[in-house]
Amino acid sequence: MMLSAIGLYGLALVSAGSLLVVEDPPAQADVIVVLGGDGPPRAAQAAKLWHEGRAPLVLVTGYGDCDFIRDMLVGLGVDSAAVSTECLSLSTWENATFAQPILTGMGVKSAILVTSWFHSRRAVKRFRFVMPQVQWISLPAPRTVSLWRLAIDGDGVQVFKEYAKALLYDIRSSFVRDLPPVQAGLAS
Repeated sequence: MMLSAIGLYGLALVSAGSLLVVEDPPAQADVIVVLGGDGPPRAAQAAKLWHEGRAPLVLVTGYGDCDFIRDMLVGLGVDSAAVSTECLSLSTWENATFAQPILTGMGVKSAILVTSWFHSRRAVKRFRFVMPQVQWISLPAPRTVSLWRLAIDGDGVQVFKEYAKALLYDIRSSFVRDLPPVQAGLAS
């Protein structure tokens, strides 16, 4: 039993790159959307993309750490006037739902989504579901540690849990597809 669990955990980590990651070719966009959570790598990736001129604006979304990530971006040389925040969302589901009216108000047609590498498939799928009119480009923060290190560190558990979260989001999205926007959590 224990060997099966270890084997499943190892398989989940080894497969994460192909099953959980969406990384699109770099492109120009109207805005970079940074999800709250693992702040330092996400802020570094967003700042890099901003300095490359991939988008002139940045929106940070997520309760609890939106100001922290905003401050990190500014500390990394991103113009403070270019950074907006949405600080109420508590989940990836809400990140997309609460960012939608902000991005619509900005007239966004294309956006780069920055999150953790293993979270990118679920996140970009949710943002594309909520805002299909926006061209979403997934450019996640890269994995910076070996799979061996990941396996013994707390992030390995996060990667493992991502499979279940992705499945639950797919199920939840299938139920809200036929609901009016307000009931589905898609309207402001």
